[in-house]
Amino acid sequence: MLSQEEIDVIDTDKMYLAYEKWPELAKQYFDNNEDELNLSGIDHFVFAGMGGSGTLGDVFSSIMSKTDIHVSVVKGYHLPETTDENTLVICTSVSGNSVETISILEEVREKNLKSISFSSGGKIREYCEQNNLQYRFVEKNHSPRASFPIFMYKMLKVLKPMLPIKDEDIIESIEKLEETWKQITINNLSKENPALSLAQWIKSIPIIYFPYGLNASAIRFRNCLQENAKTHAIIEDIIETSHNGIVAWEGISDLQPILLRGLDDSIKTSDRYNIFKEYFDKRDIDYKEIFSVEGNIISKIINLIYLFDYSSVYLAYIGGIDPTPVDSIDYVKERL
Repeated sequence: MLSQEEIDVIDTDKMYLAYEKWPELAKQYFDNNEDELNLSGIDHFVFAGMGGSGTLGDVFSSIMSKTDIHVSVVKGYHLPETTDENTLVICTSVSGNSVETISILEEVREKNLKSISFSSGGKIREYCEQNNLQYRFVEKNHSPRASFPIFMYKMLKVLKPMLPIKDEDIIESIEKLEETWKQITINNLSKENPALSLAQWIKSIPIIYFPYGLNASAIRFRNCLQENAKTHAIIEDIIETSHNGIVAWEGISDLQPILLRGLDDSIKTSDRYNIFKEYFDKRDIDYKEIFSVEGNIISKIINLIYLFDYSSVYLAYIGGIDPTPVDSIDYVKERL
């Protein structure tokens, strides 16, 4: 079992301290007296951002998946051709210097689109101020990925008038975060800690099966396993993989299946998971089931992200890896 002393030696930048603050930061940034944005006639949201900032678009897309509002998530240089006067482009970059997101803002200006940007400063702030574009400053918490709750809850606050979201849903998600924290905190380095237990179970490359509504949590888990634990990870939609990916299990594999489930998945989705469990059991394939918390879609997604993020940090500690440095990302950025 990990000890606090071992962790402090490995984690030179004390990333866990940033994760310990998530419930507190969520409450703080949603309670802030922030000017809300309320534009009429918006029927298309475009969320643009990369890496940890891109997670925000994935979450909003999942939250709004059952509404009649079209949502596009852009992780690249260009806007979709479907943008028009009824589109709102939301750009996020924790650093404020993501070249892809800056390229999106240039297209926003060229096409005279409505937009709002969130960053901790940088070139994006400069560009917005120079071109009279809507902008909100957001502080960074340790790193882009650890800054998730600050950006998420500030964006929920600012965009709330235009979203099909109730205050009580957001408040519930924060209350659930506090409950999740009690289980996964660094102060609970025991077998009762679900994030630590999951990390201890992972011995090779995990393959994460997810239902459509929780795809944001699966994407985020893969990304944080890559960044924090410096390991590969695979994600697959549980319905789609029934038509292709499951065949790969007929061969020899050391991948580890993780079944990501909503506490109240639809009957058809639950049936599909049960079939997969039966399939794995018959072939003596060890798998892990991870269930969301009970509650609304915001609570489910964000609390799963909290659990998975912390699990990726624990996996890094188990492997003697400092979760903070991302030298390979720096290598790429320096050459752009």
